Amino acid sequence: MVLGPMGLRFGGHLFPCTIGRGGLTDTKREGDGATPRGVHRIVGMLYRPDRMAKPVDWAKPIFPGDLWSDDPRHADYNMMVRAPYPFSHEHLRRSDPLYDLVLITDWNWPHAVAGRGSAIFIHQWRRPGFPTEGCIALRRDHLRAIAPRIRLETRLIVR
Repeated sequence: MVLGPMGLRFGGHLFPCTIGRGGLTDTKREGDGATPRGVHRIVGMLYRPDRMAKPVDWAKPIFPGDLWSDDPRHADYNMMVRAPYPFSHEHLRRSDPLYDLVLITDWNWPHAVAGRGSAIFIHQWRRPGFPTEGCIALRRDHLRAIAPRIRLETRLIVR
């Protein structure tokens, strides 16, 4: 997968997408809203089993209480955690469909550097042109078309 100015190229197709409200950056920081440039890998896939079938055999379900730590002061920074979790975090099981299917990148993972940014995912967009907090977002049908065609360690190049 290659993210360029025209969108996300994968499997001979160009998919429109949105990126972080802070644009692209070479110096990603927690909360800057930017999408980090570089060569990343897909290291996981999460899905809502109450909303869709398992997309690939290695995908993990998102259950109530599943969270993602975005607190750089905690040892679980940039990791999936479970409620109750008293530190800053993001809910993975959302009422909206943004995280019905999530591809997890290896940005600042598995050994996170505090403050370098967390939760750089590929997920569903809110609407065309609406920026993310740093993730890459795609149309629902495009994300669902890509998911079964990738493998663990698929490269994501962000230019």
